[in-house]
Amino acid sequence: MTLQDSLLGFAALAALITVIPGTDTALVLRYTLSQGRRHAYVAALGMISGAFVWGAAAATGVSALLTVSTVAYDILRYAGAAYMAWLGVTLWRASFGKGGGTTNDGGEAPLGLAHLAYEPLGRTWTKGLVSNLLNPKYGMFCIAVIPQFLVPGVPPVWMGLMLTVVSNVEAIIWFIAVVGAAHFFRRWLEGPSFRKWIDRVTGTVLGAFGVAAVLEASRA
Repeated sequence: MTLQDSLLGFAALAALITVIPGTDTALVLRYTLSQGRRHAYVAALGMISGAFVWGAAAATGVSALLTVSTVAYDILRYAGAAYMAWLGVTLWRASFGKGGGTTNDGGEAPLGLAHLAYEPLGRTWTKGLVSNLLNPKYGMFCIAVIPQFLVPGVPPVWMGLMLTVVSNVEAIIWFIAVVGAAHFFRRWLEGPSFRKWIDRVTGTVLGAFGVAAVLEASRA
């Protein structure tokens, strides 16, 4: 396998994984509709940062310990499940909150966000980062797939990092598309009732992923 064949083959596989609906897409969509594009992009940046951590760990062989240590993997799965469930409950609670008229800094909220106070961007980035880091399926994807695309003559660490860059570029393109589409249709989706609906749907999705992760860990 040549370097070009490896990168193209991995790009095709990673693209399929990227567009499958999951917690990352749900969070980016929710931030676009509730906080605006800037927060959505910051959340996506946090997720991509987490993806780089997973990719670097897989490339250097550190995360391979998870395939040997069942306890470590189970701890990660339960931690990820708990975090997703917590996010789901938080969104459901927020959907029952009463609206205000200004942001945290006292300024006017942008179009359609009058009932929400802006979340600090640092917290948004952290939520995106933790959402990805506590997603063991993404980590296991890196562990299982990256070794299959290593090229003889290319140091495994550098090859793994190149593959990680490929998947993250695709993730950036996907998130830009999601944010752009959501923002385009946003004027038709304004109103307190829809914002409450999107919070509850997103919360349900995240909670469902958490419950599924617990059940999968219990069956293992």
